[in-house]
Amino acid sequence: MRIFSKIVTIFAVATLAACQELPNYFVDDNTIARVGRKELRMSDLEQVVPQSLSGADSVSFVGAYIDRWIVKQLKLEESELIFSASASDIERKVEEYKQSLLIRKIEQYYIDNEPRTIITDDDIEEYYKAHKSEFRLDKTIVKGRVVAFGEKYRQRDKLFEMMRSPKAERQKDFRDICIKNGFSLKEFTEWTEWSDFLAALPTLRSRNYDSLLDKKGSVQKMNADGQIYYFEITEVLNKGDIRPFELAREDISRVLSTLRRSEAIKSREEIIRAQALENGHARIYKDTEQ
Repeated sequence: MRIFSKIVTIFAVATLAACQELPNYFVDDNTIARVGRKELRMSDLEQVVPQSLSGADSVSFVGAYIDRWIVKQLKLEESELIFSASASDIERKVEEYKQSLLIRKIEQYYIDNEPRTIITDDDIEEYYKAHKSEFRLDKTIVKGRVVAFGEKYRQRDKLFEMMRSPKAERQKDFRDICIKNGFSLKEFTEWTEWSDFLAALPTLRSRNYDSLLDKKGSVQKMNADGQIYYFEITEVLNKGDIRPFELAREDISRVLSTLRRSEAIKSREEIIRAQALENGHARIYKDTEQ
């Protein structure tokens, strides 16, 4: 810090020496800059200058900081002069902002100290079961798989039969062949939007392919640009159907969190209100319901 003090002192002396006129009132050794009756002191700079800076970088940082500080004070002076007529309104807004910050802080305190705001898996599942009808899909979603390979592949009929086989060992052979030959195999094991599934096939945006959904569980074929596509739609949920739990889970968690937070705040508000009225700290002098 001794090196820092020397750097700041050297910079301050150079700054004051460059001035045409020195301050007309006493300025002690710890004062670095002044605007009107506002002073920037050594202790102020010590709090903002990063200790990791080298000597030259410290001088540069201090110079820029002093310039910003001076401009800030001048702008504040100018704003007070121009907006003096609306000073009371500004003070009111500042006070309202301060109060809103304090209210948010105390409300967060209520929430942090209320165990019921913790959302469990059972809470989410229970809410889903009770409000299932409220969770509706706005798009068709599917599960399935798509494999693409060159049309010159001779064992394509065998591959087709393997893909449609219900036997686990045949499905393993199917995947092994795809890997061995470098075929493009996309397995949509999680719910996927129908449009994203179609994007894996040689489809046109201008065309409707919803008829393919009617063949759920069957392996279907497409050809395009020397490629053959086998695809299977294993599960379908249409627009308007109940949204699956795994897709509704995140939304339910947010809903429950909002509800629990609101309940925690309201519960604490009722307690402090009742206590204040009971001990006389708060009083209501007129009954507005009359």
